[in-house]
Formats: sequence, C-alpha cells, structure tokens
Amino acid sequence: MKIRASEKTLGAYVEEADLTDLSDAEWKELKKAFLEYAVLVLPEVFLTTSQQERFSERFGKLDILTGNPLIKSLYVCNVNESGEVLPMDDENFRIVRGNEYWHTDSSYMRISAKVSCLSALTLPDSGGETQWADMRAAYDELDQETRNRIEHLSAYHSFYFSQETLGQRVEVGSKYGFHRDGAPLRTLVKVHSETGRPALYIGRHAYRIPGLLDQDARELLSYLMDFACKPPRVFEHKWNLGDFVMWDNRCVLHRVRPYDYSQPRIMRHTRVKGDEQTEGAPMTKSEQPPYGLSAPE
Repeated sequence: MKIRASEKTLGAYVEEADLTDLSDAEWKELKKAFLEYAVLVLPEVFLTTSQQERFSERFGKLDILTGNPLIKSLYVCNVNESGEVLPMDDENFRIVRGNEYWHTDSSYMRISAKVSCLSALTLPDSGGETQWADMRAAYDELDQETRNRIEHLSAYHSFYFSQETLGQRVEVGSKYGFHRDGAPLRTLVKVHSETGRPALYIGRHAYRIPGLLDQDARELLSYLMDFACKPPRVFEHKWNLGDFVMWDNRCVLHRVRPYDYSQPRIMRHTRVKGDEQTEGAPMTKSEQPPYGLSAPE
C-alpha cells in the first residue's frame, strides 16, 4: 500500500491497496491515514456494489437512505430509473443540485454521519469535481476572539431550510433521510471522537443559533463558512471512472462542482452512521420555522 499526501491540509491518494482483501495490518494503516488526512482517494479501483458496502461497513453501521432496508447504497445522480437525464426542474434533480453547496452528510438527522464513501460510475465530459474543506485546519486558524465567541454556541440543522433557500419545498417521504421530527441542535465546534481535534461543524443545513438574532446568526455562519473554505484548506478531486473516495464527515465539508447537466453523472454512495454518544443530538424544535416553512410536525 502506498499513501501519498496532497499539498493541502487534508486529502491523500492511496495506491496498490485491495479493499476487498485487506489484512489487519493494512486496515490499521489505512484507518490511521484516514484519521490523519480525512479524505482518501483510491484511483480506478472499480468496486462492485457489494464490495463497496462491505468495505464501508468496516467503519460502522450503514445508514439506509433509500427507505428500503435491503438497499444499502444510494445512487446520487441526475438520471431516472430508466437512465434518462432528469430535467432541471425535476424535484429529485433539484435535491441533487443542493450538493453543490458546502455541507456535511446527515447533519440534519438525529445521528449525523461518520464516514461517507463514493464511487464514480458514469461521468460527464467535464466538471463534476468534488471538493472537501478542512474544518480542523479552519478552527486552528481562527483568532482567539472568534474561538471564544463560538465556544458555547450551537446551531439547528435542517434539510427543509437548506432546500428552501434554493427555492424547493421538501416533501416528506423522499430519500436522504429527512423527516419532521424536528431540527437537531449541534455545537459549532465539534471535538473528533477518535483524534480529539476540534473542528468547525457548520455547512448549508445550519440556520439558527439560540441566543442570537437570526440576522446575527446568518452573518456568523456565513463568515465561518467563507473563512473555512479557502486554500490551502480545500482539496479537489477530478473523477475518473472507477475512482473510490472516503471522507470523514466529523471534520470536513464537501460539495460537487457544476457540470453539463444534459449529460449523466452517476455516483454510488454509502454512508456510515455516526456513534450515538458522539454524533447523536436531541431533535429540538426551534422557536420559529425557517423562512416561512411550516414547523415540523
């Protein structure tokens, strides 16, 4: 196994690793690199669905986002079940377009995600790169006054809010695991359960901070996002078919870059549920629904 770090504060490339037949020593080495670099890219390994699922389960229990307990993988794509490219006004495609904004997976669910894994199955001719931003390095670079300000603050996270800001009313029962149980309240600074490193925990789903006026909360969250997602804290991967990437949702944000939406882009996604003790959060209903949406029932 060869591990080559990127020139950014996160991200590394792993070569000559067989994820379907890792020895205990190789798994230990891979896991160590994962915790250090937060994003690992394995070029052109062409995992099957079952191989990706079995490997992802080494990190923990998979989140079932399709609503079908027998289907563990989610296909993040701009095509329908017949393989036809979705029109840009299609509800499912508009949900996928939300991935173009910085976020961490499942922060709007009671138990947020630990690890996400993605395989490239079909790619457009250009565009569609994925970027990750290092929230550990961002926290390290914050001035002490800002650290003191956010130390005890938390924000509600809501998929309803984040999609409404894009002009879409989310319907209950869709995939991706959102529901009407309320909005989890999560600290702005998250201490990693395995490394102990503090990191900003923000993203597009965060929308209201108890104790702050909504305008002040929006300004603070916007400032933190703009500050955090800058070089050298951003790692970008240009996909080739068969590439496999895993990342640590506990300390990075990610987003996909725009591409030619008339061309298909199909990615296989597996998501590992976080630990109850460290990624669980109370589903607290906020005082007001976001931006005029009906309050969760």
